Amino acid sequence: MAMRQTPLTCSGHTRPVVDLAFSGVTPYGYFLISACKDGKPMLRQGDTGDWIGTFLGHKGAVWGATLNTDATKAATAAADFTAKVWDAVSGDELITLAHKHIVKSVDFTQDSNYLLTGGQDKLLRIYDLSKPEAEPDVVSGHTSGIKKALWSSDDKQILSADDKTVRLWDRSTMTEVKALNVAMSVSSMEYVPEGQILVITYGKTIAFHSAETLEQIKSFEAPATINSASLHPAKECLVAGGEDFKLYKYDYNTGEELESYKGHFGPIHCVRFSPDGELYASGSEDGTLRLWQTTVGKTYGLWKCVVPEEENAEAAKARTTLPGTAEEEIEDLASENSDTVYSSTPEVKA
Repeated sequence: MAMRQTPLTCSGHTRPVVDLAFSGVTPYGYFLISACKDGKPMLRQGDTGDWIGTFLGHKGAVWGATLNTDATKAATAAADFTAKVWDAVSGDELITLAHKHIVKSVDFTQDSNYLLTGGQDKLLRIYDLSKPEAEPDVVSGHTSGIKKALWSSDDKQILSADDKTVRLWDRSTMTEVKALNVAMSVSSMEYVPEGQILVITYGKTIAFHSAETLEQIKSFEAPATINSASLHPAKECLVAGGEDFKLYKYDYNTGEELESYKGHFGPIHCVRFSPDGELYASGSEDGTLRLWQTTVGKTYGLWKCVVPEEENAEAAKARTTLPGTAEEEIEDLASENSDTVYSSTPEVKA
């Protein structure tokens, strides 16, 4: 019997959620950070969505957010012309890095010693976090604002995307290795270290490229404009979300659509799989994050599989129950014909 997706909804933001990232698995589980136009990035327990804290200090929309591998540090990129590094345990602001324009992207090296930033001034900057007062190394070459910049190949290379170009850089020489031009504006980019895969979305296309050569491996076309996509750690499937409020799941090997359902009450801006692959998170224009099970009905985190008793199997439906979840909201999401108008200011729940 097919089971219905029952998402965990994470409220608290008051504006659109535009970026999210998971930490690696730590002795305390894994964690999730969200970037929002309300200027208040939030940290959550990754498998439950439980709010841990809010990083206060930016004076404008936060466009990018990331955690280091062990979730001890966070970094954020904002419209106030700064990137900030935070102590993710205490919530304290550690470093403010001034830029000349809006910052869109931040990424730590694996050892957390360096931070890569990119933004509207078309420059990549590499900061040595042990010497934050020192001038950063600067890499120029992009012809429009940088949307995403990521370390790759054990931090020996950098992948960055501007409007319609993805570039691969050598860190030691600070020079461009290769450039890839795409037909439409790049909406997202994800680097998958295992297998060196780069996931790029533009228009309705979800494309997979070699992170070492930028050669295309394969691509899929979605029914609507896609803003973000994420590949499962085991490379079995991928999820994508975009302008039609829906989440799509595809078989990575065959391209077959496995699931699609209304995921939010507004366009979806970001999706990411958890490090263990058991769930994926989505962030939307509607101001919420939602957590979704990769395998529906599995007991994991706050999800508990309830199997109907034999004698009532005809009448009862197998379903996943959640403590304290608003049934009305789930029913609304389940209805493809819902006329709900999404609000940019959802109810705030601490």
